[in-house]
Amino acid sequence: MNTQVKGHIKIFKMAATMGRLTSVLRQQANSTVCRPLFTSTAVHDDKPEGGKNWFTKLFPEKIQAPTDAHSRLLTAKDLVYEMQIHDVKPEYMEQYKEMTEEYYPRIHESSEFPGEVKGSWYTAFGYQDQAVHLWIYRDGYDGVTRSEEALLGDKEMRGFVEKRQNMLRARSNQLLLEFSFWGEPQPREGFNVYEMRSYQLKPGTMIEWGNNWAKAVPTRRGYTEREVNDLKKQHGADWARGIQHRQENSEAVGGFFSQIGPLYCVHHLWAYKDLQARKATRESAWRKPGWDQCVSYTVPLIRKMESRVMHPAPFSPLQ
Repeated sequence: MNTQVKGHIKIFKMAATMGRLTSVLRQQANSTVCRPLFTSTAVHDDKPEGGKNWFTKLFPEKIQAPTDAHSRLLTAKDLVYEMQIHDVKPEYMEQYKEMTEEYYPRIHESSEFPGEVKGSWYTAFGYQDQAVHLWIYRDGYDGVTRSEEALLGDKEMRGFVEKRQNMLRARSNQLLLEFSFWGEPQPREGFNVYEMRSYQLKPGTMIEWGNNWAKAVPTRRGYTEREVNDLKKQHGADWARGIQHRQENSEAVGGFFSQIGPLYCVHHLWAYKDLQARKATRESAWRKPGWDQCVSYTVPLIRKMESRVMHPAPFSPLQ
């Protein structure tokens, strides 16, 4: 048998092998179990999957197409939040603080302005010379529109904005909704160090993120029995399993996801007495069963993440 014939035989054998492999792959894909989205069934089964070998575990499960917008599936209220981020020129930082601490409380207390200050902070670590302001509009998007109109019609506020322009290097804002399993941030007393952890998710993964964190965030404060039952219906019986691992010292403040601005963006807000308490709390979470699963299931959904450590402004309801 000459070399050319041997070569043809070898090619035929390789083709047959690839054909069998393709058939196996197609069968595996067709038999993959779909994951439910925000039903009473968990997204991931904690028990080993019987009958699967190492080869079949290489293939991801199919994700069931959502039946509604994730903004309706992930939040239970019509509240809208606005997060403003101001990059301040270093030489103007103290002047910026003085002006903001004078004018923002006025806006907060004005009956003509529907928005309320939920929290205001100045960055200490992660970013420098930056201010973060969180507003809430209880009338939803109507409140956002009316607030914008009120500010444009207020001569004094227009003057404040004009003065502030020279102090900033850049500014941006996002309109956000709250995750229903976090709830609305409540005022805090004393002095706390705040950490805002921001995640840029892969498009199409917001519900996966919500499913896992809904099982990771426990009762943050006194929900009524009806609210608990509603949350269980929406997210499953173990809706609070995940954040309980991060609630030893009531450090969970709020969780939000973007609707306008950078999309598929999530912000988690935490409060600690100091950086040492932050370190101890985060390390403690890893010693609790289930926290490692929450992390392992959500990390693959992330494209980018960052952290800001911030100190509250004197007028901030969140201290």
